[in-house]
Amino acid sequence: MDNPKQVALAIADALLAGECSHIALMKNMSWVLGRKWPWIPSLCQKIEQHAGPHFYHYSRHEMAALILDDHGYSSAWRDGEKPQIKQYCLQPAIAPEKPAWLQALALPEFNNSADLAKHLNLTVNELAWFADQWRQDAQAAPQLGHYHYRWLEKASGGWRLLEIPKSRLRHIQRKILQQILNKVPPHAAAQAFQHGRSSISHATQHTGKRVVVRLDLKDFFTSIPGSRLHALFTKLGYPEKVAGTLARLCSNRTPTAIVKDKTRCPFAQVSSAHLLRSPHLPQGAATSPALANLCAYRLDIRLQALADSMQASYSRYADDLTFSGDEEFEQSLQRFIPQVATIVLEEGFVLNYKKTRIMRASTRQQVTGIVVNNHCNIKRSDFDTLKAILTNCLRHNPASQNREGHANFRAHLAGKLAYMRMINPARTAKLQTLFEQINWSDTPVMT
Repeated sequence: MDNPKQVALAIADALLAGECSHIALMKNMSWVLGRKWPWIPSLCQKIEQHAGPHFYHYSRHEMAALILDDHGYSSAWRDGEKPQIKQYCLQPAIAPEKPAWLQALALPEFNNSADLAKHLNLTVNELAWFADQWRQDAQAAPQLGHYHYRWLEKASGGWRLLEIPKSRLRHIQRKILQQILNKVPPHAAAQAFQHGRSSISHATQHTGKRVVVRLDLKDFFTSIPGSRLHALFTKLGYPEKVAGTLARLCSNRTPTAIVKDKTRCPFAQVSSAHLLRSPHLPQGAATSPALANLCAYRLDIRLQALADSMQASYSRYADDLTFSGDEEFEQSLQRFIPQVATIVLEEGFVLNYKKTRIMRASTRQQVTGIVVNNHCNIKRSDFDTLKAILTNCLRHNPASQNREGHANFRAHLAGKLAYMRMINPARTAKLQTLFEQINWSDTPVMT
């Protein structure tokens, strides 16, 4: 092979079939190239830093791009040394054993569409029906598709499309979530959609810091294309056709009529209209939160490494990226945010610059609605508003305060109290006392 790209692809294939540890990478690369090149250790260190503990989020072309970008590797070709593949088999007689990390996940195995259909209690024809969201009749007549659609106005302006799968597809997606996706761990920085993690665990990591930086990913769900889901399921060990079917079961292409229904309105702003028309991750499907976290795995790895290099903390709550640190981090902000933007763009996402916030200790530092200046605390405005509502419920009657028409106003207020109690139990105790004194007996519950 006289082409550096072909050699890099061959190296990538060999590495992706093995382990991701530094020692295993060096051993495999030296074995494939037939000698221990002096640039192999630094290249393996870079690959390990980018890939983290697993390889499932990298394709062969992306891995090859890392190799091609390495200074030592490219210098060897420029100097005429031309690394060559010495031990590599394109079609091994025996299928390679699954990497240890993939075996440890113990995911259900499907060799073909028939296996997948059986696992989901479907016939092969039914599986094909639910996996075919690209058919022309669904585009022409949305009622023939697998989703219900509802436009929601964003608090910050613009519109968001909620894509709700119909009952049978919803049941299929829940099976995929429970039996496949929930077994694959996201990056430790991901705090949303995970058991044992929450907006509070996200905010806690940024308490008492000199500066807190909050950035927002634009159109987080819809910016994840169906092809990325296909690549993810392939990395989880599924054959190409099975991975494609799983990806189609978890993605959607919004009918043009639904998109035009809102974009025709002169007062509506739908920034993701072009993304909705292509296969994407639907906001409303049971599988979407877990898939979004897994598709952002590489993003989290790179942002965590960047934060570590500047002695900062990093965590992500869905599309909310939060960094915090002390004096060293504060001094690096001028170059830090452009670096974050570059990484975000390279990983297929875009920053919503309008929502960028730099919050220093002298101002109120707020993360996912929680004040984090000294410790996790409730916003004063939220506390005062709820206190006023509860006081008026006690003085007058609860029905007079249900201005938004909640079906079960008592449960609505109890939920707000429970959330505040998790943030600051001592402060919420005063509100709980008011709540318990209210006479709820004459409050109707709407059905």
